[in-house]
Amino acid sequence: MGQQEKVATSLAGAVSEGISASLAPVDEELARRYPGDPGTRQPVHTVYVPGDVFAADTIRSWGDRALAALDEHAPDAASFAAVLGIGDELAAPVYDRVRAKLEREPVEDLRIDFEDGYGGRGDADEDADAARAARLINEAYARDTSRPEAGGGTAAPYMGIRMKCMEAAVRDRGIRTLDIFLTGLMEAGGLPGGLVLTLPKVTYAEQVTAMVRLVEEFEKARGLEAGRIGFEIQIETSQSILAADGTAAVARMIDAAQGRATGLHYGTFDYSACLGVSAAYQASDHPAADYAKAVMQVAAAGTGVRVSDGSTNVLPVGTTEKVHAAWRLHYGLTRRALARAYYQGWDMHPGHLPTRYAAVFAFYREGFEQAAARLSAYANHAGGDVMDEPATAKALSGYLLRGIDCGALDTAEVVGLTGLTRADLERFASPRRGDLTATAK
Repeated sequence: MGQQEKVATSLAGAVSEGISASLAPVDEELARRYPGDPGTRQPVHTVYVPGDVFAADTIRSWGDRALAALDEHAPDAASFAAVLGIGDELAAPVYDRVRAKLEREPVEDLRIDFEDGYGGRGDADEDADAARAARLINEAYARDTSRPEAGGGTAAPYMGIRMKCMEAAVRDRGIRTLDIFLTGLMEAGGLPGGLVLTLPKVTYAEQVTAMVRLVEEFEKARGLEAGRIGFEIQIETSQSILAADGTAAVARMIDAAQGRATGLHYGTFDYSACLGVSAAYQASDHPAADYAKAVMQVAAAGTGVRVSDGSTNVLPVGTTEKVHAAWRLHYGLTRRALARAYYQGWDMHPGHLPTRYAAVFAFYREGFEQAAARLSAYANHAGGDVMDEPATAKALSGYLLRGIDCGALDTAEVVGLTGLTRADLERFASPRRGDLTATAK
């Protein structure tokens, strides 16, 4: 190689050094506040089951009831696709994958509820139910050690409880329930890797701070690594979106969690009622819901905190006509959420599982080939009719990884079309801050 040509500059090196020194605190703040997505699997839904109802066979029962609903109301791919408006090319692949999912892994995320779905009970009953929940979760993971590839659907990849909130009337009860539950897990052998906790009805950042203190004290009491226990924040009040001073309270809540917040979950009905929305119009596609979730999404962007949509309370029960109507509604709401980058939602009934997975699988399968081709062209600098940038490569790889994780796509078919391994996809999906030129080659 020849001698590199010297180029002329006008600024002394001290200028760049001085600017870097002045921005060092900003660099540190960016790294702390916006570490990026954790790169772990995000479940497509959360199923809530009351603490007194949860049993050892709950997850398998939900899968069996969902399969029975398909057998009764859409016994083949053609009839199911006709109800939901799925095209002919996707009808069989989606239907077959839905049935396989319900047999293998019917629930991706389970929350045993000790809040609204549980209600007010005597302390002795809640103590017993919290202890039982810990025992059953431990036993489920012990039976289902091969999760998620081949467990038979007795455990979910993610499981935990929703405690009562930090408001004065129920605060002590919520703290005690969480203590009993976590202590039961520790006594049974330790906290499972898929443990998820949900703190509901958060209104002030100080309530999040209190939750941080609570789990910190538990970690100290049990000799756990600091930061081991994270939690979701449930957004169910108007004050959690817009504070009294006009700022986004949810952003302060994320900061108050000190890195422990794992998700923001939108509470469809509590939030709508808080704004005075009539019961008939309380839905996840109401303009008030769209506004709240948009604020949540912007506040969470880059922080590693994920956003989850809410649920529909229209249950697919009764006649086939009523079931089909409820399925169409749920399918449409789920597809709408996916297009808005809300990749998780709530499901309240086993009959929601077929349409949850149908919507998710159709979403990933219909765009799979185009996404794979674009990412392959980008990785190989092959050009094409779309000029993609690193940010788009991040979105494309994230899309493919989510499709693989939920079962919509197979790793082999993604590798076959992209020429990229899963490790390659993960590097594109979660580049280090400032690495805007990451490639897999």
